[in-house]
Amino acid sequence: MISAVSKPSLWTGLIAGLGLAVLFVLSLAVGVSPLPLNKVLSDPEAMQLLAVSRLPRTFAAVLCGAGLAIAGLIMQTLSRNRFVEPATAGTAQSAELGILLVTLLFPAAALWVKTLVAGGAALVGTSVFLATAHRLPPQQPFLVPLFGIVYGGVIGAVATFAAWQADLLQFLSVWTNGEFSGVLRGRYELLWIAALMVAVAWIVADRLTIMALGREASIGLGIDYARMMQIGLVIVSVITALAVVIVGMIPFVGLAVPNIVSRLMGDNVRGTLGWVAAGGAGLVLACDIAGRLLRYPYEIPVGTVMGVVGGAVFLWLLFRRGGHG
Repeated sequence: MISAVSKPSLWTGLIAGLGLAVLFVLSLAVGVSPLPLNKVLSDPEAMQLLAVSRLPRTFAAVLCGAGLAIAGLIMQTLSRNRFVEPATAGTAQSAELGILLVTLLFPAAALWVKTLVAGGAALVGTSVFLATAHRLPPQQPFLVPLFGIVYGGVIGAVATFAAWQADLLQFLSVWTNGEFSGVLRGRYELLWIAALMVAVAWIVADRLTIMALGREASIGLGIDYARMMQIGLVIVSVITALAVVIVGMIPFVGLAVPNIVSRLMGDNVRGTLGWVAAGGAGLVLACDIAGRLLRYPYEIPVGTVMGVVGGAVFLWLLFRRGGHG
């Protein structure tokens, strides 16, 4: 059932935009090396630090957060279940396995090749998950995330075993725990493809909303169900593969943000898409800043911080659902 909630006011949008802008500026300013923003234009070293490290890192956080949140929204729409997202449905683990395989077979492969293979692996893994999820009884919605966690755990175990056999466990840890400390100019630009995928999601947003009604209702309303399923799978797989290849796995972004926005604004994909993207970008930026400050001058990976925050939100969603029947 698709719920409709009144649109947020202009003031709400302005406050949200201001908050995201503040987080963006804070991300540029926070770090081990001091960066006085008021002296960037007059200090060549500060300008170089901003251009080579701080701006790429901040853009990467924004693109990853927005992309993963949208990927979670699409996965929840396709599976008709609010408790799934790429990191808990085997998508991220499949991408991780794809990167590991291409590293074993072609160690010198370019970053775009690894992304392509990871995207293909994520597409296959997500297709298997959705095919199985649609066979589970809809009266028991918790079976879907439970299956996704077990399914992703099995794929992750296969990747861990293969990495252990090839003495690549240290490389595998880079992809399993997302962090932005290694993001520099020249290593994040592929993430702009995630913005392209978000634009595609915006174009097909109305059809995705109808997809949430189920296969029979969608076909009855003139939607090409199979084609839309393929488009949704491609969007989710590409975004997840890009995030895993460049920054590693960041859990719960695609679970927490779409659920919170849905509770406030309803389930219309076109009406919530921008808010989900902004919420994901803001959440990842906030967690990244917190990770840089909690043990300053050392850094906690954003995946760890997001795991704590997202896990708490996930438990809140479970208990809240139970309390409301």
